[in-house]
Amino acid sequence: MSTNAFPDVSVMDEVFDFHALLKPEEVEWAMKARTFAQTHIRPVIEDDFDKKYFRKELIPLIAEQGFLGMHLKGYGCAGASAVSYGLVCLEMEAVDSGWRTFVSVMGSLAMSAIYKYGTEEQKNHWLPQMAKGEKLGCFGLTEPHGGSDPANMKTTAVRDGDQWVINGAKRWIGLATLADIAIIWAMTDEGVRGFIVPTDTPGFTATAIDGKLSMRASIQCEIDLQDVRLPADAILPNAKGLSGPFGCLNEARYGIIWGAMGAARACLDAAITRSKQREVFGQPIGAFQLTQAKLADMTLEYEKGVLLALHIGRQKDAGTLNLAQISVGKLNSVREALKIAREARTILGGDGITGEFPVMRHMANLESVRTYEGTDEIHQLVVGRALTGLNAFS
Repeated sequence: MSTNAFPDVSVMDEVFDFHALLKPEEVEWAMKARTFAQTHIRPVIEDDFDKKYFRKELIPLIAEQGFLGMHLKGYGCAGASAVSYGLVCLEMEAVDSGWRTFVSVMGSLAMSAIYKYGTEEQKNHWLPQMAKGEKLGCFGLTEPHGGSDPANMKTTAVRDGDQWVINGAKRWIGLATLADIAIIWAMTDEGVRGFIVPTDTPGFTATAIDGKLSMRASIQCEIDLQDVRLPADAILPNAKGLSGPFGCLNEARYGIIWGAMGAARACLDAAITRSKQREVFGQPIGAFQLTQAKLADMTLEYEKGVLLALHIGRQKDAGTLNLAQISVGKLNSVREALKIAREARTILGGDGITGEFPVMRHMANLESVRTYEGTDEIHQLVVGRALTGLNAFS
């Protein structure tokens, strides 16, 4: 056990005394997530990634930890702080981006949509079951023609008497083949609206996307919606326009700010450990100045990224967060995590491309994280608009 409050899995803990900045309950959540991830996921993740296997049998165990919808209050959810949720995201992504994505799809997207925009009846029916992992949800916004322009949505929902009829398609939708409900966003005669769609509704088809070289230990899908009929009360009444899905996306983007730093930490840990074991010219490569310079630079960016995440989390908890800061954080965390992963690979040498180390897997996953929930370019434009007051999106 290291001298700090966390289980001894990160050599960074001794250098970056991050836990000193946290509240006791935040440390408790981080410890719980780190212990779970390192015990249940880390030993099997390389094999799961290689075999394209999503270990769904872990879902009830994750639910038992209270991670699903943990930042929501009531309805069987833990009501934890934004910082605590971020720390859980960091620890889950330190083993694999796919598992932070699972927690995010459930809590930040599907459950948050119901929590923010649903009726009390909808919340009471779905959220307790989802928090227990008894019912799974997915979030259908992105469409095959592109994800960065949701105002150009092709999926439609049309009134037919006392029913809604949905037609269209969605792509890159996490968990859709396992989900019991899908939050589907569709264009109506009054703009974009959200619907709770049971996945056993006739006309709803989800198909897992194969051939992925990234996020192989998780599930992303295509959804086809052909004359899907829903009752009037399937609509989320408090979500009107694009502010509805964007409110959920910002929750997911917030989790990425922390999560990407978890992947970066895992790569940095691997590089530090290997630098003390791998020998050339009669001494460990970690004894050479160039290697230490690389490690120092990676550590610098990791610490800056985590401190930025904490700053944004504190603002979120205080209710003072400027949403442009979420774009600052997402843009920085993923970009710097990828740089750390690539630099760590150089220290590992040829062995770094094998499954003996997690670096290439994290690097591949981060390429997906970089483009989902908003590409670099989208976040640059969000920040640019906040700085200038001028809209450069079109």
